[in-house]
Amino acid sequence: MIAADLACALDPVLLAERAGINPDDWQRDLLRSTARRMLVNVTRQGGKSSIAAVLAVHQAVYAPGSLVLLVSPSLRQSAELFRKALDTYRILGHPVSPTAETLLRLELSSRSRIISLPGSQQTIRGYSAPALVILDEAARIDDDLMQAISPMLATAPDSRLLLLSTPNGKQGAFWRFWSDGGADWQRVEVPATAVPRISSAFLEAERRSMPVAWWRQEYACAFEEAEGAVFRTEDIQAAFTSDIAPLFGRLT
Repeated sequence: MIAADLACALDPVLLAERAGINPDDWQRDLLRSTARRMLVNVTRQGGKSSIAAVLAVHQAVYAPGSLVLLVSPSLRQSAELFRKALDTYRILGHPVSPTAETLLRLELSSRSRIISLPGSQQTIRGYSAPALVILDEAARIDDDLMQAISPMLATAPDSRLLLLSTPNGKQGAFWRFWSDGGADWQRVEVPATAVPRISSAFLEAERRSMPVAWWRQEYACAFEEAEGAVFRTEDIQAAFTSDIAPLFGRLT
């Protein structure tokens, strides 16, 4: 048992398999990644929440004193993500004994905590130095939340920030980081064709049942223009320049 625990501590993939999950190739790579900042652009039903749950449990169980924050756009989604983490923890046989367990919070005797929160700056303020922050459906989380998270990481240089989402148009922090976030972020793209559980017949049926742009966003990881947009986002951005001084001086 000790040898198995040590193996799981060294390799999160083994923890996932021990919990009854057979990870896809991209999930294995994500579980083993040591990147501090990650963007995972993934198809619907790609398995992002299950792997996020494994990462959360691995951090809490094998790094005593860790604060793990699971953030989703709504309370319902937060509760569902936390339930997957709790299920993983229970399947493993409570590897570290709990001291508190609720619908949105797990505290362990090792002083580690997994806390699930709905995605707003009001709920996340007050926490500091998290070891791992996971934002599920990050493309649908308000920009104010990202502004609240950044200072929280200031005193935790080794903390990890993981954003997972299906695209939601060319808007918000997830799209900006993906398109112009620089080398600070490791980017992972997982279209439906890379997920063995999603058949080509299903994808073809979905393609026939919805607008092309919507299908590309849901299953091909494409950041599409907002419906009804007259100008492309790139054209709007290209229209701005800092090279020309304001006609009546700088506004204050």
